[in-house]
Amino acid sequence: MACGAAREGKSDTASLELLPSAPRKMNESKPGGSQNSTCVFCRKNDDCPIKYGEKKTNEKWNLTVHYYCLLMSSGIWQRGKEEEGVYGFLIEDIRKEVTRASKLKCSVCKKTGASIGCVAPRCKRSYHFPCGLQRECIFQFTGNFASFCWKHRPVQIITSNNCRDSLLCTICLEFIEPIPTYSVLRSPCCKNAWFHRDCLQVQAINAGVFFFRCTLCNNSDIFQKEMLRMGIHIPEKDASWELEENAYQELLQHYEHCDVRRCRCKEGRDYNVPDSKWEIKRCQCCGSSGTHLACSSLQSWEQNWECCECRSILYSAVASNSVQPYGLQAPARLLCPWDSPGQECWSRLPCPPPGSNVRLLRLPALAGEFQKAKKHALPNTNVGINDCLLEESSPKLPRQSPGDQCKDLLRQGSKFRRDISTLIIELGFQVKKRPKKVFINKANFWNSALDGFRNQNFNPSYTIEIVYVNENDHFGREQPGSKQEFLSLLMQQLENSSLFEGSLSKNLSLNSQALKENLYYEAGKMVAISLVHGGPSPGFFSQTLFNCLAYGPENTQPIVDDVSDFDVAQIMIRINTAATVDDLNSLIHDYYKYLEFIGCLRLITSISDKYMLAKDVLVYHVIKRVQAPFESFKQGLKTLGVLEKIQTYPEAFFHIFCHKPENLSAKILSDLFTVHTLSDVQTLGFWNSYLQAVEDGKSTVTMEDILIFATGCKSIPPAGFKPNPSIECLHMDFPVGNKCDNCLALPITSTYKEFQESMDFAIKNTLRLEKEENSHFI
Repeated sequence: MACGAAREGKSDTASLELLPSAPRKMNESKPGGSQNSTCVFCRKNDDCPIKYGEKKTNEKWNLTVHYYCLLMSSGIWQRGKEEEGVYGFLIEDIRKEVTRASKLKCSVCKKTGASIGCVAPRCKRSYHFPCGLQRECIFQFTGNFASFCWKHRPVQIITSNNCRDSLLCTICLEFIEPIPTYSVLRSPCCKNAWFHRDCLQVQAINAGVFFFRCTLCNNSDIFQKEMLRMGIHIPEKDASWELEENAYQELLQHYEHCDVRRCRCKEGRDYNVPDSKWEIKRCQCCGSSGTHLACSSLQSWEQNWECCECRSILYSAVASNSVQPYGLQAPARLLCPWDSPGQECWSRLPCPPPGSNVRLLRLPALAGEFQKAKKHALPNTNVGINDCLLEESSPKLPRQSPGDQCKDLLRQGSKFRRDISTLIIELGFQVKKRPKKVFINKANFWNSALDGFRNQNFNPSYTIEIVYVNENDHFGREQPGSKQEFLSLLMQQLENSSLFEGSLSKNLSLNSQALKENLYYEAGKMVAISLVHGGPSPGFFSQTLFNCLAYGPENTQPIVDDVSDFDVAQIMIRINTAATVDDLNSLIHDYYKYLEFIGCLRLITSISDKYMLAKDVLVYHVIKRVQAPFESFKQGLKTLGVLEKIQTYPEAFFHIFCHKPENLSAKILSDLFTVHTLSDVQTLGFWNSYLQAVEDGKSTVTMEDILIFATGCKSIPPAGFKPNPSIECLHMDFPVGNKCDNCLALPITSTYKEFQESMDFAIKNTLRLEKEENSHFI
């Protein structure tokens, strides 16, 4: 980097760089090396890049500096290239500056080593960089890198009549006093835009010079100049969200889901077969809704189709008298069969009546030639044209007015469909590397897990360390356990508990004792903790329970399969099979007390009233009856922001909550385990052959048994294993599974037969003993 004229050699590029993105070979410290060394300027060992800049250690010269302390020092210049010394500052120059600063006393802490001086004429104040921050000095990371003490720092001049009692910081949305101070700044381009200094600094670091701008008017030039003058550091780097690996991978995925009200495909809404009537066509406007060709009576892929939301928006625009086309002064009209009686409209929109004073507009998103499509059914399908008119809003959102639909359509544009593993990894960023031990007694697994989570010192955002204890062990010995094995056992216990009812797809039950003990809240918290901390997903929720969590009970319609009570199911069957009004009234008479108790009594005037009666009973039994447990469970699921994530991306979470993971195969396990270097090649060949034999049913163990033996989990967690499962080959008689490290040690044998017998014997007997040990609490 060439030396600039400003500040006698400190370049403008250096002034904009806060956290260098490229590694420096000369400056990289060993892991943990810089944590115990102090900066030669400020003599602090704090490692806080936002406040002090990146901390670098030159191992060769045993010299550590904070980037800001180095950059703002008054008597040093950048005379070297970027890769020389530390950020282009030569080692000999740094030492000379340290010697010069050792003779200056800090005006704040009264200690020597104050390398930064105020640039105001005749001001003799000097200070360390952290002391300057503490005393609210201002450091300008541009031009000549000037620093100003608390007496001479620049201020924002704001007339008093512009200030009101309180305003919101437009970044954190907390109330602040609209008075310009060191910690409160105002936008130079918007009178009502106020910010906390700390909020601005964090935003500048995340956005970088290319995306840092006013949050209201989007101005960048005037805004950045003022913020640089007031001491906000704007690094010359791309925004943090642009640097994330595969951040926009979701945009490459096509939407493949049928959203019409009555999907006729027996294989499900996600079934897609190209070049057939079950091919999914996306909305030509938004692309975020779809339909099977047969479900909307489309003859071919080329035929146009718009979803219900876009259709209402388009019609509002087309039928508006005040809208003018881009670049046209006179009213514009589209070719429409409204002008030609007897023809069909290409847009499939309801046209205004002939003679109406309506201007039609070709929208930019539809500025192409459209083909007329005949509306007749596909061959071999019984779907009529009227089914198109039954189409409703996508099940992702409740039915709304056209104005609300327009707003939500714009909001959904920023909600890209996300991969579930990415979402859970994002949730995992909340977990701090601060271990918290949870003591588990296997003889009383459920209660000890409850006690651990209810402990006042337990924090769900801390790293969980599982420690198994035995109350019969008089020596008090502790055995480290696998976190993922513990969470897997916890989900099994939860699935088989009395908190849920049903066979495979479960709903919440009504357990008064569990409600009194707040167990539903703890169950929701357990599910959230399991997901965020890398454990398995529940996989046993019914679609109704998940929809209640994702969309709300008011937008969820249960089904008969959700009823697990035999007596209630019999009542509903009798209601649905009633043939006459007399039969229905007789049924109501038989169950009068029950229907009165649940508030479902209604006057029967026709046989069709039985459907409403059955629906009322169903909604009460599945949703209203368990309202208190549901609210408690939902509060627990809010732990670590899991419920909010589910409601934002319901389609991604649906499969892991309502479906068991896919069956393991030889290829999946082979790809899952990484092989340590210098492993025995012959044994690895035996391992691959053994996996294939297990998949083919030629062994007494299963794929799940192998995974449990090595990791403690019978399926792969949504976010994957941490650490990744690995394999090593050792000279021993039997395999060994280390569940804490997810490591599988394979025995080195001379023949494959010996290898298979050793693996079968060890895995089968180990799991049998563990199952016997755990049978009394699972």
